[in-house]
Amino acid sequence: MWLADITEHRTGEGKLYRCAIKDVFSNRIVGYSISDRMKSRLAVNALNSAVARRGDVAGCILHTDRGSQFRSRKFVCALNHHGMVGSMGKVGASLLTG
Repeated sequence: MWLADITEHRTGEGKLYRCAIKDVFSNRIVGYSISDRMKSRLAVNALNSAVARRGDVAGCILHTDRGSQFRSRKFVCALNHHGMVGSMGKVGASLLTG
């Protein structure tokens, strides 16, 4: 099982967004993406980064909140492409912390 969330970081040059994917078993970040825009591509790139590191992830559950990036057609297609199962909690209630 993996968890994903997006965080906003303010910098002197504007906002930066990071999407991180955490493996519950190893308690490690297995994929991430950083961008100055909070679009679906941010989440898709993080997912692709995690899959590239872990290899065959078919059947893996990815839990997120109900953010629009995780509900987007691009992200759902990426989940399906990798044979993963999406799981969503309430808005703002993703389990990814720290």
